[in-house]
Amino acid sequence: MAYFLSVLGLALVIEGIPYFAFPDKMKSLMERIQTTPSRSLRIFGSIAMGTGLFFIYMAQSYLQ
Repeated sequence: MAYFLSVLGLALVIEGIPYFAFPDKMKSLMERIQTTPSRSLRIFGSIAMGTGLFFIYMAQSYLQ
């Protein structure tokens, strides 16, 4: 459980960096996302999840 909370905390820190460092650019990015087709966002999301799962698999398989 401690490992999970550490990973979750790190993910939140990494996700928060752009909002802290570039708030105005993040606002404009959010406006652009509103006009992006849902299909494109789903494709990007599935690629991101697949890449994340691949990294987890590689870490579990080869780094232990």
